[in-house]
Amino acid sequence: MKKKLVPFFILSWMYGFSQEQKAMASENDTIKAWSIQGQNTLMLNQAAFSNWIGGGANNIGWLAGTNYNLTYEKGKDLWENIIILGYGQNNTKGVGTRKTQDVINLSTNYGREFRKHWYISGGLGLQSQFAAGYEDGNNPAAKKISNFMAPGYFTIGVGVTYRPNDNFTLTLRPANARWTFVLDKDLQYAGNYGLKNDNDSSLFQFGFLGTAMYKVKIMDNISLINTGSVFSNYLDHPERLVLSYSGILNMKINKFVSTNITLDLLYDHNQIRKTQLKQTLGVGFAYNIDNGKKRSVNKINQSWQK
Repeated sequence: MKKKLVPFFILSWMYGFSQEQKAMASENDTIKAWSIQGQNTLMLNQAAFSNWIGGGANNIGWLAGTNYNLTYEKGKDLWENIIILGYGQNNTKGVGTRKTQDVINLSTNYGREFRKHWYISGGLGLQSQFAAGYEDGNNPAAKKISNFMAPGYFTIGVGVTYRPNDNFTLTLRPANARWTFVLDKDLQYAGNYGLKNDNDSSLFQFGFLGTAMYKVKIMDNISLINTGSVFSNYLDHPERLVLSYSGILNMKINKFVSTNITLDLLYDHNQIRKTQLKQTLGVGFAYNIDNGKKRSVNKINQSWQK
């Protein structure tokens, strides 16, 4: 009888071991090198009036945008890519069509870990806009003040990156080159965006660049994404810092509908010697993409995107 039970116990052990291996393999399948998190939005607003004593003008507006974070993380390698694109217009009766949003912001940063959460890193970025901008509320009949790649900012540099989790990233580049491009001939005159001479199309700067990103989950369906940067030009007036801040408050109503409030602040001595401010509010459709995290232990850090 005992001899008959031995094969049974061996078979049972082998079956249990195979099931355990399958469970481990399934768990490993969820650990991915690439993580893609993103949001596509389409915000709409409209107002109509007929015999309305209080007055008002019929208007309709829209704003479309994408915000993607593509991250590769494996071993000591960390490679983060950010794509932010947005454009919007508003058409008001009697006034015409005006631009309300226009942004191109692309960046990539590669790092090699030398200490826990610390990386030797290098990267580049590009910032500009899609269409021309005008004085007097983007009135096409007014003076043109900007255009695609006028200005356009291209940066490349090396330094260190600190990234303890998915919610916070700090990059410090003590060696960073920054080119300002003004490719619209109508805007190529001395002093505009820091150009030294008439008909110049670019300005070279070299200095320190610091950037930070911090995501905060306020409530289950409310999150705030903060990004900021500071640049100091070693070659000319390093005390004239280029400062920027961007905040996006996302209030999710359901899977496909959300409300976004954005705030952008910018100070650049070469553009205008005043603080620039832009604020938007929109309610519309938002589609989130989250393909999972390369390290499942960090999954809780992605709650801001769900």
